[in-house]
Amino acid sequence: MTFTLTLQSIEPVTHDTHHLVFKKPDGYEYTPGQACDFALAKDGWRNEQRPFTFTGLPTDATLEFVIKSYPDHDGVTEQIAGMQMTDQVEISEPWGAIEDKGPGVFIAGGAGITPFIAILKRRLQTHGTLEGCHLVFSNKTEADIILRETFTSMPGLVCHFVVTDEADSDFAADRINAEFLQGIVSETNGPIYVCGPEPMIDDVLKALGTLDVPDDRIITEDLD
Repeated sequence: MTFTLTLQSIEPVTHDTHHLVFKKPDGYEYTPGQACDFALAKDGWRNEQRPFTFTGLPTDATLEFVIKSYPDHDGVTEQIAGMQMTDQVEISEPWGAIEDKGPGVFIAGGAGITPFIAILKRRLQTHGTLEGCHLVFSNKTEADIILRETFTSMPGLVCHFVVTDEADSDFAADRINAEFLQGIVSETNGPIYVCGPEPMIDDVLKALGTLDVPDDRIITEDLD
């Protein structure tokens, strides 16, 4: 089933990322971490669906997304960045394998942070603290870090930022590897959540294997 949403607001989050808020259809339900297939409701774009994750809370009267634009793609995300009030999009039923399985380590690369936004918001709303939660968030530069101040202000959440293309950053590192993760992963017996570009996910899963993290502790999107 397809649902039509009407844009209520759009605001920049970083130099290439926007926060979009839409009127929520009656009866539409999802769980934190889930996504939907998303298309622009205009000629020539309805078949250009892309997966985007809900970043608000299921109890909200709106549906929220944080969407990163990729200038070299010259496609849907560039169109979304230029949307105007009352523009419409079409979305599918919610889907996704990432869900809240308890406090643990959340490992994200770039726009892969989006499933964790709603999960962390809901945990904070429910428990009042994110004690026992670590966020490992990799980006090319510090300017690319989505909602940095939001995460650092969440009570109990320990943030570990990684910046790969900015050598003079305090967060500079080549990548998230076993050496980087060892001390963080050893502090919890909880789940390890992983989301980001496929090459990053592959690297992180290999690193977790090196650290003898069992597969049943790892939560990631089904890439098949």
